Amino acid sequence: MPERTERPWGWFESLAAGEGYLVKRLWIRSGQRISLQRHHHRCEHWVVVAGGGWLWIDGTHHIAEVGTTVFIPLGAIHRAGADGSDLLIVEVQRGEWLSEDDIERLDDDFGRSLAE
Repeated sequence: MPERTERPWGWFESLAAGEGYLVKRLWIRSGQRISLQRHHHRCEHWVVVAGGGWLWIDGTHHIAEVGTTVFIPLGAIHRAGADGSDLLIVEVQRGEWLSEDDIERLDDDFGRSLAE
């Protein structure tokens, strides 16, 4: 069973990794949202597999429902939030450096450092 990493908005867990890719599950609790963020070393693909909410990528708002897929290019500002139910996203990261240290937070609901 993958190890979950708790966050104030929910949790994530790594499912698979290989040369240049990392696959995660993100669980966002109802009424919560992840940081407004961008990455300098990776792009991401998100697939909504359960629940509902919204996805925001570089100024474009998407309704998040089961089956919704979005591509987040390198450097794109993005955020996801859960409305009315929890939101489960499968995230595929691709890049040469796949680390939690590659999160530039631009806004955060939980007071976490924007420099992290």
